[in-house]
Amino acid sequence: MNPRIKAIGETVLRVRDLERVKRFYTDVIGLEILREFEGITFLRVAAGHGGHTQIVGLFEESLPDPFGERRSSVDATATSLHHFALEIDRSDYESELRRLEDLDAEVTTFEHKWCHWRSIYVKDPEGNVVELVCFDESVR
Repeated sequence: MNPRIKAIGETVLRVRDLERVKRFYTDVIGLEILREFEGITFLRVAAGHGGHTQIVGLFEESLPDPFGERRSSVDATATSLHHFALEIDRSDYESELRRLEDLDAEVTTFEHKWCHWRSIYVKDPEGNVVELVCFDESVR
């Protein structure tokens, strides 16, 4: 492991419908808007390392990547992103699961026995999978 890496600073999703996806991540997942620019929304996840806030970025699909390259249209079924995970507290697991189900979100759950994790997987409006995960010693 690289001892210089301290945390994940940012995860960015390219999206077709920025407003719709932004509403999902604010209203359903519960992230707050940190900052917005033309075609970009940054959502606060948590305090990071050394003053850097952990964020999820939502970028309109038409924006170039950091190398100036333009990519093809977004298709969640053809992306290399499998899913990404956000940590929740174990005490919030059941209420989060019920809340998501009450919102008619598409959810599934899984217990990862090898690492004692309990997970809720939910799809965003464009098909990206978000995992809400917590450590639970009872998962064996």
